[in-house]
Amino acid sequence: MKREPIGTDNPLLQHWTGELGLPPFAAIDASHFEPAFDTALAEQRAEIEQIATCSAAPTFDNTAAALDRSGRLLARVEPVFRCLCASRTSPQLQEVERRLAPRLAAHAAAIQRDPRLFARLDALMQRCDESGLDAEQRRLLQRLHLDAQRAGAQLEPAARERLGRIVEQQAARMTQFAQNVLAEEQQCLWLDGEADLAGLPADLRAAAREAAAARGRPQSWAVTLSRSSVVPFLTFSERRDLRERAFRLWKGRGANGGDQDNRVLARELLQLRAEQARLLGFASYADYALADRMAGRPAAAFELLHAVWEPARRRAAQEQAMLEGMAREEGGPAKIEPWDWRFYAERVRRRRYALDEAEVKPYFALENMLAALFDCAQRLFGVHFVERPGAPRYHPEVRVFEAQRDDGSIVGAFLFDNFARPGKRSGAWMSALRWQSRSGGEVRPVIVNNSNFSRGAPGEPVLLSLDDVRTLFHEFGHGLHGLLSDVTYERLSGTRVLRDFVELPSQLFEHWALEPSVLQRHARHCLTGEPMPAALHERILRARQFNQGFETVGFTSSALVDMLLHGLGETAELDVAGFEREALARLGMPEAIAPYHHLPHFQHLFAGAYAAGYYVYLWAEVLDADGYQAFVEAGDPFDAAVAGRLLRFIYSRGGSLEPAEAYRAFRGRDADITPLLAKRGLLDQPQPA
Repeated sequence: MKREPIGTDNPLLQHWTGELGLPPFAAIDASHFEPAFDTALAEQRAEIEQIATCSAAPTFDNTAAALDRSGRLLARVEPVFRCLCASRTSPQLQEVERRLAPRLAAHAAAIQRDPRLFARLDALMQRCDESGLDAEQRRLLQRLHLDAQRAGAQLEPAARERLGRIVEQQAARMTQFAQNVLAEEQQCLWLDGEADLAGLPADLRAAAREAAAARGRPQSWAVTLSRSSVVPFLTFSERRDLRERAFRLWKGRGANGGDQDNRVLARELLQLRAEQARLLGFASYADYALADRMAGRPAAAFELLHAVWEPARRRAAQEQAMLEGMAREEGGPAKIEPWDWRFYAERVRRRRYALDEAEVKPYFALENMLAALFDCAQRLFGVHFVERPGAPRYHPEVRVFEAQRDDGSIVGAFLFDNFARPGKRSGAWMSALRWQSRSGGEVRPVIVNNSNFSRGAPGEPVLLSLDDVRTLFHEFGHGLHGLLSDVTYERLSGTRVLRDFVELPSQLFEHWALEPSVLQRHARHCLTGEPMPAALHERILRARQFNQGFETVGFTSSALVDMLLHGLGETAELDVAGFEREALARLGMPEAIAPYHHLPHFQHLFAGAYAAGYYVYLWAEVLDADGYQAFVEAGDPFDAAVAGRLLRFIYSRGGSLEPAEAYRAFRGRDADITPLLAKRGLLDQPQPA
């Protein structure tokens, strides 16, 4: 929808006429955001007031659709702000973020809990069955009505006002939590000579050299706290003392005392969430959160987690015995510690499967894996990607692509930001600078994938581990979910689905990473160009279930702690770190395995949208493992009929279908947990009755 010129030199408020309609990043300064938000928030408040005070009886168009169309300027400005805060922040931008986060959260919540809007939505819901709405319109109305209920629109004024303060306070603390983790992640382990580099392969040494140079010490080597840096170090370093130091730095983020300690912030967030849940009539925040999930209630999430936890623990005990046997053979410790596990697992992997990560990585050059992503998208969904080197970008390393259909029509834009650097948060994620929609005019999506891979030496290819390759495919799966969206209303667009459904498209796409036909085309040696030998591919496939006890215990322990923590009704005196230790002890957590995340740096819970929701990755894995079997049954990983259903009912439908209905439409039935257990190698473990 075109806007009239605003008459300002603020680039955030001007028409973006550059290639692909991308923001003029080079012209944007931190100082531009607050005045831009002043304008955008005022504009949407005026639109909301017009809807709320409309003298005409509520209709779908003058209420539900009008709400979805409101705030178009805010929908342009806010994603740019969020993107820069996550991917290229600065002290100036962080200060703006601390001021704006509570205000933005309060603005959104005030709209959702406005009793006048709720009355109009409620009136529409009362006559929904005879209103003649199509399926997508009904879904939008249902989601907006539920949003309002969950925001407290039906509560008494005092309770609504208190909920508003809670929302603001949560936003402020979540912002501070994330900034504290980012500050802690500026630490690194310095390596200062050949003795410190013992066991490290050449590509890891080169990446550590580059990381040190970026931090002003070009004659040293640095192991950063990015997963793509610290995990390979823990895998290959022969220096047990340095492995321990790196591990403690990595796992200790957010719990080191001082200004960046997150333990008090986490407790305060838990208190606010518990109060929010009580005001809305729920016994705990977990009950509140899961009421709007596929699981429906905490008991269903616990049932899944415990179905995996015990067999995973038993498998991990078997793995630990193997690793300790290897350690004893090599004169290592009789009992391995968490900083030893990956090192000895790599030793065992080499012996049992003749598989060495240093042998594998040359076949997984980043450039080739990007080509593999695009090839899979074209073969499955008929979309291809054309790089646009002249398009605006917020950092020189960002690469911009235009996605096109086979007939040449434009689907949207896709940005890749692949490398770790100071000022960028850790991890990997997908976000949108613009969501697809058609209400009020055609809007094409602009999707961003972020990773934190380590750079290689100048002029050398960037080589990925198997874990990195899975991450790349995972985030691209999220990206396709946003890019291929084909809905009318922005509220239902792309990844804006129930939290325990959102990981299905991403995890499902991981299956193509090791498909033989994909590897034959794209897994080519970075020096010779030769395709990966079939024997090496076979060894990789045979080793896929190796160490799955370790991986499953690491993830599931974090998910269980999350559910237990958010199931508490009172947290005022809670010692967050102490609660975690006690919960893990009650679960029987193996001492040699650390949870994926400790609470003081668990950004999924305390700086993101996964509170009482980390279980969703496992929930979605039940769906993705079962869903991929449709291609197996068809005998072709690119079967056109299966891919067509996948596009129609999963990747393009956003939140316009109820998730269980969408899955059944794709698969023809509900999902079965058996493929998940088989995928993780847990089927041979006795299952609970």
